[in-house]
Amino acid sequence: MFRRMILSVLVRQKKKLFLIAFTVALGVSLATAMLNVMFDVGDKVNQELKAYGANLNIVPRAAAVVNEMYELDNGDKQQAMQFIPEDELVKIKMIFWAYNIVDFAPYLTVHTMVNDKPVTMMGTWFNKHLNIPTGDKVDTGMLAMKSWWTIDGEKMTDDNLQGAMVGETLAKQMNLKIGDSLVVAVPQTHEKMTLTVHNIFHSGGSEDGQLFVSLPVAQKLADKPGLVERVEVSALTTPENALARKAAQDPTSLSRAEWDRWYCTAYISSIAYQLEEVMPDVRVKAIMQVAESEGSILQKTQLLMLLLTILSLVCAALAISNLVTANVIERSTEIGLLKALGATNSEVALLVLTEILIVAFIGGIAGYFLGLGFAQIIGHTVFGSFVEPKMIIIPLVIIMVFLITLLGSLPALRMMMFLRPTAVLHGR
Repeated sequence: MFRRMILSVLVRQKKKLFLIAFTVALGVSLATAMLNVMFDVGDKVNQELKAYGANLNIVPRAAAVVNEMYELDNGDKQQAMQFIPEDELVKIKMIFWAYNIVDFAPYLTVHTMVNDKPVTMMGTWFNKHLNIPTGDKVDTGMLAMKSWWTIDGEKMTDDNLQGAMVGETLAKQMNLKIGDSLVVAVPQTHEKMTLTVHNIFHSGGSEDGQLFVSLPVAQKLADKPGLVERVEVSALTTPENALARKAAQDPTSLSRAEWDRWYCTAYISSIAYQLEEVMPDVRVKAIMQVAESEGSILQKTQLLMLLLTILSLVCAALAISNLVTANVIERSTEIGLLKALGATNSEVALLVLTEILIVAFIGGIAGYFLGLGFAQIIGHTVFGSFVEPKMIIIPLVIIMVFLITLLGSLPALRMMMFLRPTAVLHGR
């Protein structure tokens, strides 16, 4: 009997029940889209922020210690400077969080004279292909890390040993154009080389007054074969918290459980620690302004997604409340007759609630798949990438459908409890 009554209502009230299902579908679709993006947005936001610079800087340990102890000026730094072997840089991609290392690029500074004017030359990797001992292959370099630079002309390659990237400011000062030649001399090593302006770039920073060449060229001119002075690293990180800050001050102060949790989480401090583990002769410094900005933006983005989810569910619950109340008022004679025939309030409430839940779950299933589509639209529009569906969303959707249906039905159920059969059956 109970099942036949349910089926009868679903057939007779299909238009009104369709509106309830449609309301649930809209609310659940928005919530599903926001939750999927929220769970996936961490890497997406970090990937977007990686386009704006490195968040780790690797320098020789000896130079870092001396400079920090004695606060050396620029001239003294050159004397105290130590170097990092270039062939050790593959170890950067051999740490526990290797896949979180997005890009890295080494630098070697050479103070040169160009047309009798002092010019800072930077040797670097432009787009270096590396074969990692673990079997992985990586393409990395400065061009990927400085993607916001505006470059006129073809991009530099690492096998171009006669070309140079010239900063916009330097090009204007020396009236240089693409294809021009310039003679670069290094007074300290008495080395000299003629280079061709391969392209001119605009960075918006101090680099606009510098000259960039392939790393082997700088090493030859500086007489530093196989050496670099620092490495910039761009890594995907988890926002810092109290545990990460405690570890950054003194990792030995952590308990065993705290250590495991910190080491196995992609905090910027744990990535820096692991880099120092595989490269004992270096000091890894976190660029905290970048790291903290990333964490702040990520937290605010996730909070926005969560608020939109809650708002969509509240709106769905309010809409369901109005629809269910209207449905109960329209069926008041039917409900009064059921009570007159002996049905209790709980039995009638169970009947109405079962009807609404069946319709709501049908709407919830449709809303879930619709939400997956919305999530992909957001992913491709905002981040230009696929948003991976999260399985944890499925039980959350079930809970959401139940809660918004129950909360939305409460006013109608309360009204039904106080409905008197004698009043409605006599038309009062």
